[in-house]
Amino acid sequence: MQIVHFGHACVLLDTGSARLLIDPGTFSTGFESTEGLDAVLITHQHFDHIDVQRLPALLAANPGAKLVVDQDTVPTVEPLGLEFTVATPGDELRLGGARVNVIGGRHANVYGDMPGCTNVGYLVDEGAFLHPGDSLVRPEQEVDVLGLPTSGPWLKLAEAIDYLREVAPRVAVPIHEALFTEVGLNLAVTMFTNLKQEQSSVNLLARGELTKV
Repeated sequence: MQIVHFGHACVLLDTGSARLLIDPGTFSTGFESTEGLDAVLITHQHFDHIDVQRLPALLAANPGAKLVVDQDTVPTVEPLGLEFTVATPGDELRLGGARVNVIGGRHANVYGDMPGCTNVGYLVDEGAFLHPGDSLVRPEQEVDVLGLPTSGPWLKLAEAIDYLREVAPRVAVPIHEALFTEVGLNLAVTMFTNLKQEQSSVNLLARGELTKV
């Protein structure tokens, strides 16, 4: 599998049989020029995961790509006049040559009784890659490559470390990192590396570069 990290939550997966772009949001850069997509997948409605200004042009440049969104993102995409599929937990999607299972269901709690929203994780090709969105959803099967949430108002670094240790992927790719300074990100990666399970490795991807993992 090859991955491009466009910053924050946005990643491009090239599985060899499908090209999937997940969470092209406002904190991410460079994804708008991507072509040859089979699908664009949105985990939830927050602006750092879906950029409504750039999304229509992205889909126009990829006429064969399916747009997949969670239930609470429907009111966001309906005014754009785009065709879309709603993903709910338990669904199995065929996107290009990839099999994508929808897991999770809810965004992690941000604070107290603040209203939450739906959030779906996308498990690609039976665990080859997991993007959990803004959640710490734990799949039943083993995960080869994990998109590891690193910072956010809903997340403590200790929780991210616990998640990394519990999922125990072969490779963890830190994502959702835009709120960190360079110092903070380096600290997080160092802690991930020092506290991970022995079988795991941590790979901080260079932004915008295609990387085999």
